[in-house]
Parts: sequence; structure tokens; C-alpha cells
Amino acid sequence: MDTANQQRILGYFIEEAKEHLQTLEQGILQLATSVRDAETVNEMFRAAHSVKGGAAMLGYTSIQKTAHRLEDSFKILKDNQVDVDQKLETLFLNGYDHLQDLIERLESSADFSDSDAVEILAQAESNFAVLDQYLQQLLSGGSTDNASVSQQVTTILKQMLQQFKQSDTPESRQKLHIACNHLGEIAPNESNWQTVVATTQKAITNKKYPYGTIAQVVIKEIKQAGDLLDSGQASKLVPSKNLQQLAATAGGTSTTSNAVTAPSGSMITIPKDPQAVALALLKNFNRQEIMQIFQIIKSRL
Repeated sequence: MDTANQQRILGYFIEEAKEHLQTLEQGILQLATSVRDAETVNEMFRAAHSVKGGAAMLGYTSIQKTAHRLEDSFKILKDNQVDVDQKLETLFLNGYDHLQDLIERLESSADFSDSDAVEILAQAESNFAVLDQYLQQLLSGGSTDNASVSQQVTTILKQMLQQFKQSDTPESRQKLHIACNHLGEIAPNESNWQTVVATTQKAITNKKYPYGTIAQVVIKEIKQAGDLLDSGQASKLVPSKNLQQLAATAGGTSTTSNAVTAPSGSMITIPKDPQAVALALLKNFNRQEIMQIFQIIKSRL
């Protein structure tokens, strides 16, 4: 097939994919209502299925895998009655955002390849792992409050443990940061839990200690903190001295610094000007993450 035909077929795929994205976005933004209409759920399922098929035909594995995970999640909604809550909406919206990001990158770059999407795909896979677990929890009649915390923490800790078993690379540390983001979502309004998670993220950036040493401290810390959160003892949540030491010596950062860790794992500086703060957030965080940030800030006011 010559280049002109390839570009024409790619153009057709992108245009169709953008239409399917509209269907997905409309359905997910009103997910609580959408799940009560079988045809709407079917439309979302078919939209994800179509994107998956087109991406597979063109050889874009990252888009194919992400659309396939969405398709599988919609199939659960097709086959079962699920009570939608804010967390479920957030997880579906995160999955949609990853798919949209991949398609937008494909549209903007003629040289797009799966090697350019490693970071997005890692984030998507982490999100869908949590989504799958949460859907199964809802189907089994599990509670969505602190009674389910232990199970959620255990699931994410297993992912982190597997990652710690891999070689110490920027990509592996990035995946650990993503896992910490999901830990933060378990109790977004619990300040002590957020402190433990934030300290853990700083510890993960510390390259002054062996990977195995960081793993031992982090896994133990999150397990104990999760048990306290699960038993309603959030007031006792305090980062241990070992974890604080790892975090304090990471990159020589100061506790008075106005830098924070973005979902990408990079440090970003928070300016003092409110408009500049807004621009920094828009640049480094997606829509749902910004909403979560606002919710946390609101709960502190």
C-alpha cells in the first residue's frame, strides 16, 4: 500500500475514532444515568470495540489495548446491574482520558508509534487494574467505604511489589508513582492518609538507597497504614521515621519547597500567582486529577 493510501486510511480512522470518543465521553460523564439504558451502554461498548478494531488493523497496539480494556469494562456494565458511584465514574473517565490522549497524539504526529506511548499505556493499565478490581467488588456486594480499604490497598500493593521486583529504571519508578496516585484515591479527604502517600512518593524518588531497601520500607508502611485506615484509626496515621528519612534525603528537597510531584513523576514548581498556579495545574494534571485536587483543597478550608 502506497503512502497516500496509508495516510487516507489513517485519516478515516482518526475521524471515526473522534466520533467514538464523543460517544464515550457523553456516556461516561452521565454514567449513573447511562447504565440504566441498555442501548446507551451498547453504544459505548460498540464505540470502544470499533476503536480497538481500527487500531489493530493499523498496528497501533497501545490504542488497541487501551480501547480493549474499556470494551471489557463496558461488557461488565452490559451484563450486570452495577450501582454507579463517584469513584467508578472517575475510573472510567480516567480510562477515557488515556484513550483520548493516545488518539490525539496519533493525530498530531505522523511519526507516532507505540514506543511513544509507553508512559500513557502504563498509566492506563494501572487505572484499568483498579477499575477491574472495583467493578468486581461492586458486583460482589462489597461496601464502598472503609470496609473495602484493605482489599483496595492489598491490590495496589501487589502491583507495587511486582514493580519493585523489576530493574530500577525511570519507567519502573514512574509506575510506582502511578500506583501511589491510586492509593491516594482510596481516601482523598483523609489528610493523614494523604500525608503518608505523599511521603511514600517522595521516598520512591530517592536514588541514594538501594531499590530493595526502599521496597521494604514502602511496602511495610503502606500495609500498616492501610490496616489503620481500614479499622477507622486514621488519626494514628503518621509516616514512620524510616519513611521520613527516605523522603527527606530524596534529591535534597526541603520541607519548605513549593515543588510537588506530578502524575508523570517529575517535580513541578507551584508559583505564588493564582493564575500561574491554574496554568501549572492544567499543564501537568488531567481533568479528573484537577477535580480531585480541588476536592481536597475544599475539604481543608
